[in-house]
Amino acid sequence: MFLRLLSDIQWRAAHPKWRRMSGSQRSSSTTAEPHPVALPAQAQVVICGGGVTGTSVAYHLSKMGWKDIVLLEQGRLAAGTTRFCAGIVSTARPVSVELKMAHYSNKLYQQLEQETGVQTGYVKTGSISLAQTQDRLISLKRIASSLNVMGIPCEIINPKKVLQLHPLINIHDLVGAMYVPEDALVSSANVSLALATAASRNGVQIHERTCVSHVTIQKGRVTGVETDRGRIQCEYFVNCAGQWAYELGHSGEEPVHIPLHACEHFYLLTHPLKDPLSSSLPTVVDPDGRIYIRNWQGGILSGGFEKNPKPLFTEGRNQLEIQNLQEDWDHFAPLLSALLRRMPGLESLQIMQLVNCPESFTPDMRCIMGESPTARGYFVLAGMNSAGISYGGGAGKYLAEWIVNGYPSENVWPLDLKRFGTLQSSRTFLRHRVMEVMPLMYDLKVPRWDFQTGRQLRTSPLYDRLDAQGARWMEKHGFERVKYFVPPGSDLLDLDHSKTFYKPDWFDIVGAEVKCCKEAVCVIDMSSFTKFEISSTGDQALESLQYLFSNDLDVPVGHVVHTGMLNEKGGYENDCSIARLSKRSFFMISPTDQQVHCWAWLKNRLPDDSNLVLEDVTWKYTALNLIGPRAVDVLSELSYAPMTAEHFPSLFCKEMSVGYANGIRVMSITHTGEPGFVLYIPIEYALHVYNEVMNMGQKYGIRNAGYYALRSLRIEKFFAFWGQDLDAFTTPMECGREFQVKLDKGVEFLGQEVLLEQKQNGVYKRFTMFILEDHDTDTDLWPWWGEPIFRNGRYVGKTTSSAYSYTLERHVCLGFVHHFDEKTGEELVVTTDFINQGEYEIDIAGQRFQAKAKLYPFSSLFTQRRRKDEVELSVMGKG
Repeated sequence: MFLRLLSDIQWRAAHPKWRRMSGSQRSSSTTAEPHPVALPAQAQVVICGGGVTGTSVAYHLSKMGWKDIVLLEQGRLAAGTTRFCAGIVSTARPVSVELKMAHYSNKLYQQLEQETGVQTGYVKTGSISLAQTQDRLISLKRIASSLNVMGIPCEIINPKKVLQLHPLINIHDLVGAMYVPEDALVSSANVSLALATAASRNGVQIHERTCVSHVTIQKGRVTGVETDRGRIQCEYFVNCAGQWAYELGHSGEEPVHIPLHACEHFYLLTHPLKDPLSSSLPTVVDPDGRIYIRNWQGGILSGGFEKNPKPLFTEGRNQLEIQNLQEDWDHFAPLLSALLRRMPGLESLQIMQLVNCPESFTPDMRCIMGESPTARGYFVLAGMNSAGISYGGGAGKYLAEWIVNGYPSENVWPLDLKRFGTLQSSRTFLRHRVMEVMPLMYDLKVPRWDFQTGRQLRTSPLYDRLDAQGARWMEKHGFERVKYFVPPGSDLLDLDHSKTFYKPDWFDIVGAEVKCCKEAVCVIDMSSFTKFEISSTGDQALESLQYLFSNDLDVPVGHVVHTGMLNEKGGYENDCSIARLSKRSFFMISPTDQQVHCWAWLKNRLPDDSNLVLEDVTWKYTALNLIGPRAVDVLSELSYAPMTAEHFPSLFCKEMSVGYANGIRVMSITHTGEPGFVLYIPIEYALHVYNEVMNMGQKYGIRNAGYYALRSLRIEKFFAFWGQDLDAFTTPMECGREFQVKLDKGVEFLGQEVLLEQKQNGVYKRFTMFILEDHDTDTDLWPWWGEPIFRNGRYVGKTTSSAYSYTLERHVCLGFVHHFDEKTGEELVVTTDFINQGEYEIDIAGQRFQAKAKLYPFSSLFTQRRRKDEVELSVMGKG
């Protein structure tokens, strides 16, 4: 740690202003020291945390012109987790927004030393990710495809090339690797100090040895911060407290839930080799061995993510500054063995130290950023999952944009704090989940894998009944949802552990469910969908919803409207269905993971009127989706009411009795494009109605189905889904949903101006449907999502959803196509002709497959396929 302390001394000696600002001598003691500079009484923004995330937010806010900023650190700058960070800046990330954050961080750190004069230790070493199996190599090829289309140099290399790049690597068990030449190493603490230096020069006040006790919130807004040195009034508070972010969030009278938990993280440091390693030697990641290896002062720094992690600070113990935790060589032994297998030449090398430091992990392995759903002006940036230095620069930039502009420049929904609810903040849940998450950092994650911990947290009343019938479960926002049903006699164990990038073992099962949806009737439990009721004593509900939604909601009672909840940019904050229950009440159905986000969006924009009521009724209703042509027969017999299109038209809602149960809200929608109904059933009637439906449906060939069948049906019908295809940067005009927008409804609505402009001038991306032409479902890799789209050999976008269409017997991909000028790179309007006149390919792990593009559903092809089959059969008969 001597070098770390030396860098502190060098930095502070070069900045006398800092010495005046931050007080007298520093020590590792947690005892408070005198502060010669008083805290300001007020500020626009107060940031808590002086690690790489906090200093990055301060740096970027000051770059955007905000000066009235105070950064508070309870110990010394960069003395928390940042101090112990391995300093590897890696851009190889599977999630697009994380990749962009890491890429930006790399570019920022590269020029930071020149900007500030603070040595950051930046060295462009490159990185090599090793593959011991073909599946691992496929996963690397998928990442490589994403890196290449972003302009980040990357190549898949053979084991011999690995040995050329790093002579100490044992390559005997490798099948290949991924090489990213522009990845880098930095001194993490010094990067943080450099960011602080630049922020300080731009007017940011930085105070060390200042503890935040709690944040004061009045009427749902941040008003100030209480510290051990007094109170600061402020408009915005940013929680960058790392592993203490959870406790800080819960310290106030109105808690802010930040679900993260620390685990012990180990890495060893060695003395230099006899022939010291070059500082430019590539970093090595061996995920199958669960380790990473980098050069460190001529020796080795190597750590990893073990299978049996040790949660930390579960008893609420705290430290002002993080010290090196207790060594545990027995615990580190498997990682040490993996290191020696990968680099046998290190056996005689002397170990200097085994470092044990805390790292914070989140329930889904993605960092947490954004504004609290319950406290306006309370922002969070924490839970870096051991990638703080890679994400720090980009994450700080996006959060600063969010504070200044009201939204970031990229779609950060995968990282938004509002993707979680209060249920994920249980200490027991977090302790168990992070013990699963930490090993998953290097586990092979094939498409549609599921977490195993924290399950059966939110369940439908039908859970046990469906489980007994062979249901296989996945989890969404803590809610258990059925993937598919395993038929009697199938190998249950084999299906539960089927992991592949190719054709999955559930293929025929889902196919049978889809067939039943098209030919008979299926039941899908969709209770997890978010459900709100909005009502008022007067016209407040209608007037408010008319402003917040793009479609016209002033429809007759009983009608259902598909509509978007748009932001100022015309982008989707939510995509939902709203039924008008009465003149003054509405029933709103939204995607499952919209529960917190949608609630916060509505609460923040609905007028503060006691006569207007917004209620979350998700828990009150079980939802059964009856899909298929015989759904009308089942429901007609159960309700003793005609359910045909003449009596119960499409997009209609009516309360009726089903079996013995009364007050069932029946809607003539299915979310798939197939005929059918959704029944919203008060939970006390759920089991009765389900049993009645299943019993009555026996003569119509009824069966249970799951979300995989639903996904296949909606994708082949070209239905976009929020959170996958639609986001805050996608407008209805860009995804063919002009029919869900009423520009002439006589009431101004949010985002209307942007949509009018797009209608006049055109759009710069178009939601497009692709059918793979030369793809063999049985032997080729499957598209899952995120695959690059090429038009006439040029990259034009990525897929957002994909599924096998059992009707077309081909894969269908959905995604957005952009149009860039070949010479200038300028973004151009995407016209119908541009889409229709291109030759398209979809890149799946480096292999391109021809695809047919359409802007409208392929319904005509369903008929063509049947006719083609009939012709072929007749020809065969003649033969």
